Amino acid sequence: MRQIMTRGLAALALLALTLAPGTAWAASTFYGITVHVSTNNIKVQNPRTKQTLSFEILPKFDQIFSDNGKSTYQMKAIKPGRYVGIVYDQKALGIRHADKIYLLTNANDRIHDIYH
Repeated sequence: MRQIMTRGLAALALLALTLAPGTAWAASTFYGITVHVSTNNIKVQNPRTKQTLSFEILPKFDQIFSDNGKSTYQMKAIKPGRYVGIVYDQKALGIRHADKIYLLTNANDRIHDIYH
């Protein structure tokens, strides 16, 4: 019985990998203004296209950087109205989740003293 369950789970995992779109594995970046931020979610709107995307974040998320890689920020540094760049992917069940967040200036330029 255990062998049958193991084989079934393996077949299901293989099927999920086969049917998953190729773009879901690649990391992407989205730039814009923070609309909403909470302990497990951040919503960002691109001011030019008005496209709004929502990203899941882990409760102890700490990947908030400057562009030179020398400084990090805490999640409380991100407030509505703040320009950000979010590096994300959709590996986990097709849900967008933030891998890294970059704090930007109002001109959508990275701030030079923020990264890890």
